[in-house]
Amino acid sequence: MPRLTRKQKQEHTRSSLLQSAAKVFCRKGMERASIDEVAEEAGYTKGAFYANFKSKQELFLAMLDERFAQRIRETDEAFSDSESPPEQARHAAAHFARTQHSDPDVTRLFFEFYSQALRDEDFRQELLTRFGSMRKRLAGVYQRRADETGIDPPLPMDKIANIVIAMADGWAMWNLLDPEGVDDEALESMYEIFTVGIAAVAGAFGELELQPAGTKS
Repeated sequence: MPRLTRKQKQEHTRSSLLQSAAKVFCRKGMERASIDEVAEEAGYTKGAFYANFKSKQELFLAMLDERFAQRIRETDEAFSDSESPPEQARHAAAHFARTQHSDPDVTRLFFEFYSQALRDEDFRQELLTRFGSMRKRLAGVYQRRADETGIDPPLPMDKIANIVIAMADGWAMWNLLDPEGVDDEALESMYEIFTVGIAAVAGAFGELELQPAGTKS
């Protein structure tokens, strides 16, 4: 194998620290977790941590940036085909659910972020800044899709993005707590019904058909 460059080694160390931090934060909570524990989990020294991050707060923000960027990529990919809006909504929901199941720590970590923001005003403002950026990017994805389908939404796209995020986060929390009672089908139906409802209010109901409950496309 070719030897890693200095930059590649640093990127690998940084990535390992971020992955380890996610595990430690989910296990102990963001306030109780220490820099020593994060470094030890990754197999590095405390010095390696400070070579990549100035503080635990900076690590939090780097994790926020990474997680929000991932969520935007997933949404963009889910809306990249030419399915009808209801089908696309179900598939986007199914894709979101799969990503949560593939790494449950992702969901737990987001709730750690939210919990920390309720306790720390500075961190709350940082989270809201990043949330606003993510909402703007998601609104752009939804607007592109609305233009392609000829639907004129009855609400501003940033409001629609807020609603979709709230639905996804609410489902993610209850799916963690009660996976049998709040399953993937619930999220798919929620997204589909919301999409058909938006189209109905916009006057395009006749062009869309609601898929029967329990039917997989």
